Amino acid sequence: MSNHFTGLSLGPPLDDQRLDLCDLYVFQSPADSTRTVIILNANPSADGFHPDAIYRLNIDTDGDCLTDVAISYVFSPVTDGRQTASVFIAKGAEARSAEAVGQKIISDAEVSFAGAPQIVAAGPYRFFAGSRGDAFFFDLDGILKLYDTKGGRNFTSPQMGGKAPWTGIDSNLEANVGSMVIELPTAELEPRPLIRVWGRCSLRRDGKLLHVDRAGHPSVSSFFNTDDTKEEYNASEPVNDRNRWLAQFVHLMGHTGDYSDDEAVRAIDAEGILPDMLSFDPSKPAGYPNGRLLTDDVLNNRLAFLSKGEIPHDGLKPHTDLLSVFPYIGAPHPKTA
Repeated sequence: MSNHFTGLSLGPPLDDQRLDLCDLYVFQSPADSTRTVIILNANPSADGFHPDAIYRLNIDTDGDCLTDVAISYVFSPVTDGRQTASVFIAKGAEARSAEAVGQKIISDAEVSFAGAPQIVAAGPYRFFAGSRGDAFFFDLDGILKLYDTKGGRNFTSPQMGGKAPWTGIDSNLEANVGSMVIELPTAELEPRPLIRVWGRCSLRRDGKLLHVDRAGHPSVSSFFNTDDTKEEYNASEPVNDRNRWLAQFVHLMGHTGDYSDDEAVRAIDAEGILPDMLSFDPSKPAGYPNGRLLTDDVLNNRLAFLSKGEIPHDGLKPHTDLLSVFPYIGAPHPKTA
C-alpha cells in the first residue's frame, strides 16, 4: 500500500476505502516477454470495488504525458456477496476522455472474493479482479517514528537520533487488497521505446466525475504531499506535475536529506519522479524504476532517496506467497475477527 498509507492523517478519499488506490505494478509476463502485465490495487479493506467509480490505467506512449491508451474498469454493486467487472480500452483522442469509453473487451466478469482466482481470457487479453494478498512490504511502526507530527507534513525529517527506527515487523504480511490485473500484448501499447503509466480513481457524484485518487511512482504521493495539497494532487494531471509540484518536492528534500535546490532537482530528474508516472521500457528487464515488480523493495528505495542515503534498510524481505503465473499476486489471507 505504498500509495495508500499517505492517508494516515488525511484518511481515504472521501472517507471511502474503496476509492483508495494502493499500488501500481508494471512488468513483462514471466511466461511471455512479449506481453505486459499491469496491476492496479485499490481498497485495503478488499471488500469490493465502488460501483460508481471508474478505476483507470492511463498509458502515455509518446512522451507527451497525455493518455494515448486508457484501460477502464467499472463494477456492479455487490449483491449477495457477488460483484462483476467490465473492462474498456480506448486509444488516441478518445483515451483522454475521463469516462469509461472505447471498446468493451470484457463484460460482467466475476470478481473473486475467496478461493481460486476467476480468470477471464478474451482474445489477447487476460483479466482478473478481486481480493488478493497485498504484496507491498513495510514496517509501519518504524515509518511512524520518522514522521514529524508537528511539522504539518506527512514526512519532514529523519529524526534518527543515531538509532534506526525499525521494528523488523512487516505490517502488511497478512493484509489484503483489491486487485485489478490485466495482461496484454506489449505491441498493443506501442512503446516508443517506453510507456509511462499512471492510475486514477474517479467517482461519479451528482452527474459529474470527481478525480479522487491517483497512483504512479510508489511512495511519491505518500511522502511528498501535505494534507493540504493531497486532494489537489489526486485531482491533477501528470502533464502539469513539474510546474505545479517541483518547488514543493524540492523544499521537502531540503528537510529530509539536506539537499540544495539544485541537488534536489538533479535527483528528481535522475529518479524520473516528476511527472508522477511509472516508466517502463519493455526491452529491458523490469525492476523499479523500470516498471515495478511485486518483489521490488520500493519503500527503502524512497527513504534512501529522501534522506540522501542516511536512513538504513529496514531489513524486510518480499512476500513469499506470490505466484509465477497469472494473476501473479498471492491469494487473499483469511480475515481475522
